[in-house]
Amino acid sequence: MPTIGLVVPQATDVVPDEGPVMYPHVTFVPHRTGVGSLTPEGYDQAADKIVPAADNLAKQGVDAIMVIGTSLTFYRGPQFNEDLQKEIRRRTGLPVSTMSTAIIDGLRDVGAKKLAVATAYTDVVNDKLAELLRFHGFDVEAMKSFGITQFGGGASAKSDSEIIDLSAASLDAAPSADAILISCGGLRTLGVARPLEERFDKPVVSSTPAAFWAAMRLVGESGRISGYGRLLENAARPV
Repeated sequence: MPTIGLVVPQATDVVPDEGPVMYPHVTFVPHRTGVGSLTPEGYDQAADKIVPAADNLAKQGVDAIMVIGTSLTFYRGPQFNEDLQKEIRRRTGLPVSTMSTAIIDGLRDVGAKKLAVATAYTDVVNDKLAELLRFHGFDVEAMKSFGITQFGGGASAKSDSEIIDLSAASLDAAPSADAILISCGGLRTLGVARPLEERFDKPVVSSTPAAFWAAMRLVGESGRISGYGRLLENAARPV
């Protein structure tokens, strides 16, 4: 049974609910960093704790490390996300990814190029997300957001219907988009991909499901599960 270390943005060592639901056979080991808010200042409280947290997880004998927190890993720019993964790999010798890299990999896996984006963030964070996406070759056709700065309860309080409505509004503003991206690990999105895909016939990639899918690929598994959208239903083992 694989054991996957999770560097989490919470102030306590907690595994996001989606992980054990998606992959009950996996042991997930969390280590906290403590994001203060969904702002650059709030991320600064946690960013320098990511590598030490990964070191701690490696000492516990995990098989791979996933850094949870999309905005936490892209807010300093795309190169920060790349350098962060390289540093953790160098120090731990383990397979490593981040939630930012997971959404990029997920979008590529479903063949996305032009995106309708829904987020939890305010404009300053949305701008950094757009920078990440464009850096990796995607066109951001539209972006709609909840404008949340509160870490934790602000995003997690949003219902499936609210997230679906926001995603639909983004797609309405971007009729040429070929995929929907929902960004923010705090948004509970496991139940929204299939309804959106059935309604619009476009693939959906969202932060937390993509992160756990990518984590499974770090340990050589496909991450394939049914009922949660195309990315997970069509997943193949990494080459």
